[in-house]
Parts: sequence; C-alpha cells; structure tokens
Amino acid sequence: MTRPSTRLDARLPWIGLGAAFVLVALAMLVPAVTGWNVHVNHFPPLHADWGPRVGPGTLPALVIAALASWRALAVAEQASWRALLLWSFLAALAWMLALALVDGLDGIQKILDTQYEYLGTARALHNFGDALPGWVGKITHNVAVYWPTHVGGHPPGATLFFWVLVRLGLGSGLSAGLVVTVVAATTPLAVLVTMRILGAERHARLAAPFLVFGPAAVWSAVSADAVFGAFAAWGMVALALAATSRRWTPRVLWSVVAGLLLGYLVMMSYGLPLMGLLAVVVLVLARSWWPLPIAVLTAVAVVLGFAAYGFYYWDALPALRIRYFQAVAGRRPPSYWMWANLAALALSAGPLMAAGVAVLLRRARGLLRDRSTRVVAALSLSGVAMVVIADLSQMSRAEVERIWLPFAPWLLLCCALLPVRWRKWGLVGQLATALVVQHLLKTGW
Repeated sequence: MTRPSTRLDARLPWIGLGAAFVLVALAMLVPAVTGWNVHVNHFPPLHADWGPRVGPGTLPALVIAALASWRALAVAEQASWRALLLWSFLAALAWMLALALVDGLDGIQKILDTQYEYLGTARALHNFGDALPGWVGKITHNVAVYWPTHVGGHPPGATLFFWVLVRLGLGSGLSAGLVVTVVAATTPLAVLVTMRILGAERHARLAAPFLVFGPAAVWSAVSADAVFGAFAAWGMVALALAATSRRWTPRVLWSVVAGLLLGYLVMMSYGLPLMGLLAVVVLVLARSWWPLPIAVLTAVAVVLGFAAYGFYYWDALPALRIRYFQAVAGRRPPSYWMWANLAALALSAGPLMAAGVAVLLRRARGLLRDRSTRVVAALSLSGVAMVVIADLSQMSRAEVERIWLPFAPWLLLCCALLPVRWRKWGLVGQLATALVVQHLLKTGW
C-alpha cells in the first residue's frame, strides 16, 4: 500500500508547476478583466507588449532547442568536466544570440542604446571620476538635471562598466550588447564550478541544462543585470576556492579576488548586497570562515574607493528610495506586484523552477543527508530567500524578469532534484517558454 507521504512526494512537482501556471494566468487576467492599471507595459506581469513575429534568429533558435531537447541531458551527464564547461558556455552564448536575433541586430543593440540605459551617459562622461562627487545629487527628480532611469537607479559601478567599454572602442550598442551577452554566458559555467568545488559535481551535471537553456536568456542578452549576475557568480567561485584551499597563498589571493568581485557587485546594484546571504551559505558549505575577514575588508575597500572620489554609498540609499517612488514604481500597486513579481519570475526563470522549488521546500530536511544534495538544496534555498527578501522590500515592483536575473541561476539548481522524467520533459518546457516569449512578446529589455 502506498503511503500518503509518498503519494504527496510524487505529486509535488505537479503542485509546484500548477501553482506557477495559476499565478501567471492570474497575473495576466486580473488587469485585463478588471481594467486595473498596474503601470507596466501592455502585457503584465512582464514589462512587454504583444508583438508576434519571426526573424533571422528563429530558425537557429528552433534548431538549438531541438538539439538541446534531444541531447543536453545526456551530454551533461556523460561529457568530461572540461568539455561540459566549454559546451555550457558555447551553448548559452548560442542560445542567447539566437533568441536576440529574432529581432535582427536590433535584438542586441537597440535596448542598450535607449535613453534610459547606461551607454548614453558613459559616452558623455570624459573623466568618470569628475562625475562621482555630484552623483548622489542627480539621483532624485528634485533637480533640473538628473541621471537617466538606469544610471540613477544604480550605483556608479554599473555605468563605469560601460564607460570602460566606450574607452576600449566597444561603445556602440552592438559592441556593448555582444560584450554583455558573452559575459552573461559565463554565468552557468561559474555556477557549475562553484558546485563542483563544494562537492556537488553530480548535481551540477543534472542542473547544467537548466542553467544554460531557458527563458532567462531572453533578457540576459540585452540587460546589464545579467552582467551583475556574472560578477556575483564568479565572486562565489573565488570565495569557494578560498574556503577550500589548503595553502595560505591561494587562500589569501582568492579571498581578495572574491572581495573585489563582490565589493564591485555592491557598486553595480543597490539590491545585490543580498548576495551576501549566498556568500555566507557558500562558506558554511565549505566549512571554513577563514576567507570572510579578508573578503569583507577587500569589499569595503572597493566601496571606500568610490567614496574617496566623492560617491558615498550610504548617502545614495535614501536618495534612491525617493527616486524610486518619484518614478513609475510609486504608481505600481503593491497589492498586485507583491505576487505578480513571482509570476514574472516564473516566466523568466521558467515554470519548471516552481516544480523544483516545491520539491525543495517539502523535502529540505531529507536533502541534507547527502553532501551533493545538501549543496544544491542550500544554494537553491538561498536563491528562494533572496527573492523573498527582494519582494518584501517593496523596492522590486515589476521588471523583475530583468532585475532578478542574478538570483535565477541559484533558484534553477533545484531542477536537479526532480525525477529524470520531469527533467527530460521539463527542459522541453523551458525551451518552449523561451521561444514563445521571444516570438510573441516585445519584452523591452
């Protein structure tokens, strides 16, 4: 006789997937049926408009999706580790480019060239250091000249990234877009390396296809937030290496690298100090607090380095809150976005993520017995916690399909906990979601 708990465990993925579909359907239908203006583009919960189309990237995207559905899971389990890392990077890059090229070259260059993005400001600033003393004063709308939306909504490290690209001759929308895409394509590789360092190669292989293929790629090729996610992921690699190194020199060097990457991450997005939670979990899993003081001091040095040139992070935070609610976010009803944000996440990370989270939350205690499952469970739970905190903060109202890109890879690790049948057909669903979103909606990012 089948025990009730066993039957429930078998149904968990269905429960999670069903909840995701219901949430997405409600997030679409409620504004459409009631006429509720939730102050986003015309296809809530996504910042998108209806726009069915095909383009140059359609055929390559379909071919990649077919090949991934056929062989991705087998390659991930059977390839050598180095081959898996190489294929993960190349496949992620090809998938993102194919989806972006559905709109031709505009799919790569158009968004970054808009007035809201960083490139225009980066091109106009000749000496970046000269802009830092007055940076905070231009965040709010209370002055005659204020920063564009994304520049004012982020610390100066984000704009500095694009300023460097301009100085390197990569300041066109197309060049910068290609750089963003290449950097974003390294994120799956970094997450896989972190897992292997922490002793979870088995689950890293199971998770690899879901890190590479999925709807998050729609936004990753055109969003600076994907760059932030890559900085975070490589910061975790460095931290894991520092925590597991047995010799003093590598420990110190990797701790410094982790501090530089994570400290600069703080200077790229006000919301990503949340990654500190993930960093603590990495150290717990590695069973070493040794890198913590060096990494923290290095990260603080990065923040103080910006302060030395006139940008004070602690003064920017209250100004940011004023700017956020002066703009459209102040008109976006929290009674909708507190839950519709999660619907947007289900579309951008992919609905299979919800099936994995259901299994994770139900079986979290049992997953702690084996090291590999313990690692994937702890990292995934960190992703869940970061999303919950970001949602409750009220500083994420809409557009989270882009803003929460740095959290998505860690959330998607829970797909490795699903049964093989679910992973096989779930990957097809993830690919199909990406194709549908890209070909039916103009996402605006």
